[in-house]
Amino acid sequence: MEIYADHAATTKLSPAAAKAYAETAAVYYGNPSSLHSAGQRAQEQLIACREEIASILNVSPREIYFTSGGSESDNQAILSAAHAGAKKGKKKIISTAIEHHAVLHTLEKLKKEGFEIVLLPVGTRGIVSTDDLEAAIDGETALVSVMAANNEIGTIQPIAEIGAVCKRHGVLFHTDAVQAVGHIPVDAKAIGCDYLALSAHKFGGPKGVGVLYCRTGAPLTPLIEGGAQERGKRAGTEDLPAVAAMTAALKESVADMGATEALLRRLQDRLIAGLEEIPHCALNGDRHCRLAGNTSFCFEGIEGESLLLLLDEKGIAASSGSACTSGSLDPSHVLLAIGRVHDVAHGSLRLTLGKENTEEDVDYIIRSVKEVVGYLRNMSPVWRDLQEGKRTYIL
Repeated sequence: MEIYADHAATTKLSPAAAKAYAETAAVYYGNPSSLHSAGQRAQEQLIACREEIASILNVSPREIYFTSGGSESDNQAILSAAHAGAKKGKKKIISTAIEHHAVLHTLEKLKKEGFEIVLLPVGTRGIVSTDDLEAAIDGETALVSVMAANNEIGTIQPIAEIGAVCKRHGVLFHTDAVQAVGHIPVDAKAIGCDYLALSAHKFGGPKGVGVLYCRTGAPLTPLIEGGAQERGKRAGTEDLPAVAAMTAALKESVADMGATEALLRRLQDRLIAGLEEIPHCALNGDRHCRLAGNTSFCFEGIEGESLLLLLDEKGIAASSGSACTSGSLDPSHVLLAIGRVHDVAHGSLRLTLGKENTEEDVDYIIRSVKEVVGYLRNMSPVWRDLQEGKRTYIL
């Protein structure tokens, strides 16, 4: 049996996306920047994709820029806003302690350039307080960056309220919506954000392509020089087949969103209830204000890496956190931010379901996790010390 339960890391290419990619690559092979007929036909398709994605996000097509994915989009937005703010004497950036490393590492870079970086706490629920944000904003603030939904624990942030706070103070607002777009309704105008990042492979599109939404009038400087593509803001010939596949996948995801969410909520509730039967474990993040299908647990007395490897032997693909850091031996910064101690954070498991998963899959996952956790605890000297009272249980 093979069960894929790591959809937050990446999703399978949807049939609609695969078809769009193949057809576009075969028919619209011209360079969209070329003046000949083949190039102009490709340009027409690129325009159509831009218009479709803009319509889904409720923005103008001229505010849509095609990139290589979420990390590039995050970097470009944050660096553009920061450097524009610095020219006005504003060198403070506010974010949260649970952002994706595409955001946090960019902020670390800016800190070395003399920017003040404020990372707001998120509490045990993993949700930032708008009151904390309001208190942190001052006349020196150039940008606020808060993700729409967390990639590790699935918590959904109040980004519309955050957008309202930023607008009230005249501060630029960027949101990493990579985990949100295609899974929950995302209306950039209603949110009130100035920048929004998304990545195709999180909703059935191909890897290596994404979007940066930049509100008209917000500063945007190119990361990549060398051509006039994307209205001079992102050099490099557009990967039209990938853009077409992303567009097809996003249309399909949005059309199926209601039914998919209902299915995933049912499976998620079943999974959480089953895993909570394991002694000394805890669900990470808010139980209800989270993405459908995202389930993150910590199990006391075990190592997450061993848990993942043994689950893989049983045919279950899962993760311990973000795919971008899963090779690290350090505990997740997200779990530490919600109050998990190091020993417990090391025993984490993230299971993220998709619409092809079934109740049978969930039941098999529950049985397998129970077996593996029990097996690892029986081998663990830490668990033995806990049972003998030499250590105190945390969970």
